[in-house]
Amino acid sequence: MVLTGTVGWLASFQLTVDDWRLLRDPAHQPPCNISPVVSCGSVMSSPQGSLFGFPNMLLGLGAFAAVTALGVAVLSGARLHRRLWLGLDAGALVGVVFAHWLIGQSLYELNKLCPYCAAVWGVTIALFWYVTLHCLERGIVPVPRGVLYVVRDTHWMLLGAWYGIIVLLVLTRFWPYWSSLV
Repeated sequence: MVLTGTVGWLASFQLTVDDWRLLRDPAHQPPCNISPVVSCGSVMSSPQGSLFGFPNMLLGLGAFAAVTALGVAVLSGARLHRRLWLGLDAGALVGVVFAHWLIGQSLYELNKLCPYCAAVWGVTIALFWYVTLHCLERGIVPVPRGVLYVVRDTHWMLLGAWYGIIVLLVLTRFWPYWSSLV
């Protein structure tokens, strides 16, 4: 939680700083505008970048700060109440669904790949996966024992496959561009 929260907060913070710079100076080129495909500026200024009427990265600043604080509390020996774990898992589920919607929008509507956004996607998936695994192992979310054993024993392979599918989607979506680089 501390690692995913910190990385997610830093990526959200960088996106926020770049977004504010773009608001002040529309000619500003964020450092993540690397190529015609790898670009943050156009993603941030798109309607998808402010889905709820304000920049999405502000959601990340608040959510990842809370996750980091809870992670520090757990590392310090705090025992979180079952309802708090359920709330954290539900919030992570909402986050991972939103991240996957943003992945689809980025790849198939905006035709851009934002590296900071991709970092947020990655840590959101890991956060959801490991909070859910914790909730399953502790019986906070009941699941049949056989399912628990399979998920627990293969958790790293399942997470790797999840990331692998996203990497394959990115590679295939922008294959003409990637292949022109080699």
